[in-house]
Amino acid sequence: MPVAPAAPLATPVSSPVAAAYARLAEVFPGLRVTEEPPRSGGGWVAATELASGGPALDAFLAWDNAQVLRDFGQQGRPDVIAGFGLHRYAWPACLLITVPWFLLRRVPRVPVGQVSFQRTTGRMTARAREFACLPDDPAASLPHARVVPDEEALRAEVREAAAEHLGPVLEGFRPRMRRGRRALWAMATDEIVEGLWYIGHLLGEEQRAMTELERLLPGSTKPYVGSSAFRELTGPAGEALRTRDRASCCLFYTVRPEDTCVTCPRTCDADRVARLTAG
Repeated sequence: MPVAPAAPLATPVSSPVAAAYARLAEVFPGLRVTEEPPRSGGGWVAATELASGGPALDAFLAWDNAQVLRDFGQQGRPDVIAGFGLHRYAWPACLLITVPWFLLRRVPRVPVGQVSFQRTTGRMTARAREFACLPDDPAASLPHARVVPDEEALRAEVREAAAEHLGPVLEGFRPRMRRGRRALWAMATDEIVEGLWYIGHLLGEEQRAMTELERLLPGSTKPYVGSSAFRELTGPAGEALRTRDRASCCLFYTVRPEDTCVTCPRTCDADRVARLTAG
C-alpha cells in the first residue's frame, strides 16, 4: 500500500521573550541571553551553584578578589568582595525579568534552576518555565502563558519572579556578606532599579523606565526594601539632573575612600551635580 507522505515539520515558534533579549543585546552588547538549559564549567556557573554557597561560589568570588587586587593594589574585605560578586550577578539576572516586562509586557519565570552565567564573556542562559501577560497579548493563547487581569497584576508578577530567582541566590551569598536579610533585599531593590534604569536610557526611554520603576517599587512591596527613590537635582545652568538614592551601600568606599557611587547616600548633592555635569 502507498505510504502517506510525512507531515511537514512545524515551523519553530519563537520564544515569547526572545525579541526582548535580542533588543537587549542590541543596545547593551555586554550581555547576551540565550534560551537554553543552564551550563556549568568552562567559565560558566549555574545559578543553583551560587545559591548553594559552595566551591562554585568560592571560585566565582575569586574573580572579584583578583580584580580588586589588580585594579586597586589592595586586598578587599571578604564581605566587600562578596558584595561585588553579588552585584555582578544580580544586575544582569534582574534584566532577564524586567526587560521582557518593559518591552513586551511579558514576565518570564526563571527560577535558579533555569539560569547560568558566563561573566567573562557577558553571557547568560535562561529558560523560562512560564510567563505572565495581559489579556490582549497575542501570546496569551500560548501553552505556558498565564494571563493576569491588568498592569498592577503584571507588576506583582515582576516582583514575584525576581524574588523567586534572587531569594536563593541571596541566601547563598549571605554567610559571606555579614549582612542581614533586610540589607540583602535592599541590594536586590537597587539591582532591579538601576539595571532597568540604565537599559531604559540606552533604549532612549529613560523617563518611561523611571515611571515604570516608580510604580513597580513604590516602597511598600516586601521583601523589597525602599522605593525606586528617583529625584531631580538642578544643574548650574538650571537643567534637571536625574538621580536616585540607593537603598543599600556597595561598600566601594572601603577600597577607594575618596570615591563613592553617584547614587550612594554618602554622596552629597553638590558632588552629584558636579559629577553629572562633568565633561
